[in-house]
Amino acid sequence: MNSATELTRRTVHIGAQHLPGQLTIPAQADGLVVFAHGSGSSRLSPRNNAVAEALNGRGLGTLLFDLLTDEEARDRANVFDIPLLGGRVAEAVRWALENADDCPPIGLFGASTGAAAALVAAAEMPGSIAAVVSRGGRPDLAESVLDRVQAPTLFIVGGEDRDVLALNQRALQTLAGEKLLRVVPGATHLFEEPGALEQVIEHAGDWFETHLPRAHQ
Repeated sequence: MNSATELTRRTVHIGAQHLPGQLTIPAQADGLVVFAHGSGSSRLSPRNNAVAEALNGRGLGTLLFDLLTDEEARDRANVFDIPLLGGRVAEAVRWALENADDCPPIGLFGASTGAAAALVAAAEMPGSIAAVVSRGGRPDLAESVLDRVQAPTLFIVGGEDRDVLALNQRALQTLAGEKLLRVVPGATHLFEEPGALEQVIEHAGDWFETHLPRAHQ
C-alpha cells in the first residue's frame, strides 16, 4: 500500500483510567496492531511511532496508547508491574474490539518491558490475538505465561544486546506456538545504529502481513 492511502486518525481514551491513545486506520485495514511501549516511554515513543507509520503504509491500523496514567507512572514499581501492564494491553484489545469499526484481526507489538505485557495479554486472550512481535523485549518477565501464548510470535533482538538476546533465546524454547527469533547484526538495545530500526520495521511488517488473517486472504 502506498503513502497516498487514506488514513483516519483520532485521539482515543481507553478503559477505566481513560488512557490516552492514537488510533490510525487505513482504508480497508488488513489488521490492527496494538503497541505496548517499554519502561520510561509512552505512546509518543519515536521508535514505536516510526514502526507504526511504516505499518500504516502496509495497510495495517495501529493503536499507540499510554499503559499508565501520569500519576501511576511516577511510581517506578508500576513501570515494571507486568501483570498490571498486561491487563492494560488486554483492556486496549477489548476496547478495539468494541469500538473500532469492523475491527480487523489484532496483532501486538511490544518493546522492552512492553513485550512482556503483550505476551501476558496474548496468553489471556488466545482467541483475540493473531500475532505478536517483540522488539528488544524482556519475555523473561512473562515467563510464567509463555507456554500459554498461542499466537505466532516473533522476537527481534539486536546482536550486540547480548544479555537480552540470551533471555530471548531461552524464552523461545518455552513458547508453545509458532515462533521465530530475528537478530539484527550490530544493533544494541534501542536499535539506534544506522539501518537497524529499518530492519526491525521490515521483520515486523512481514510477520504481521503473514499472520494477520485478513492480510493474506
